[in-house]
Amino acid sequence: MNFTSNLEKSMENLHKKGAFLTCKADNEVNTMTISWGSIGFVWHKPMFTVLVRKSRHTHELIEKCGEFTVSVPFDDKMKNALAICGSKSGREINKIKECNLELKDGKNISIPVIKGCGIHYECKVVFKQDMCPNLLDESIDKASYGAKDYHTVYYGEIVNCYLDEE
Repeated sequence: MNFTSNLEKSMENLHKKGAFLTCKADNEVNTMTISWGSIGFVWHKPMFTVLVRKSRHTHELIEKCGEFTVSVPFDDKMKNALAICGSKSGREINKIKECNLELKDGKNISIPVIKGCGIHYECKVVFKQDMCPNLLDESIDKASYGAKDYHTVYYGEIVNCYLDEE
């Protein structure tokens, strides 16, 4: 499988099945499931843009560490772990331990990746923006923000991207 097909597969799986967004601060590693995000080029750099609600424990950690990884499974072996990591809070349980996830050290940043996923992105936050509800399309606001729990949008420069080495 070539780079383009791996990229396409990772974006399709991110949207349809989910991926793990992982961060680490104060020796605490937490991961959450994401299904919204995009990859592109901004400021002449490859970027992975992710949205994290301010109410999430991951938001607190990413604010402290300024880095994150995205690990995208290529198959359904982690379907249950994605479900748990998308519905439970890292404030209440250790999701890594609860889901029997194995961590691997990041290659270029201090944040680990989730072993057994198809592809990993290591990212350094270069810009963040809290959403401005008054600038959001009303139909999107109604459909996605009934509780008014808005996201912070993080632009993470992709400093490394690689296939899992299992």
